[in-house]
Amino acid sequence: MYLYRFEVISKSTVIPVVIAASTDEQAFQLVDIELEKYFLKQPNVDEISLYEKKRIRTGNGFVLYERETILNP
Repeated sequence: MYLYRFEVISKSTVIPVVIAASTDEQAFQLVDIELEKYFLKQPNVDEISLYEKKRIRTGNGFVLYERETILNP
């Protein structure tokens, strides 16, 4: 199982999404599901980018720092 960090770009806004999944395909599908659950009206998604992927182990995680995005490195 892997931990995926995605960046969803919608109208020049970056939405970080973190997913636990077995495959890349499953992870991308789960991004859509999580967006549907989080937003009352699902945003128009311009792009979904896989930013990081790590094997799940004790002590693994991601730091979501607001300035570190694909649009603003």
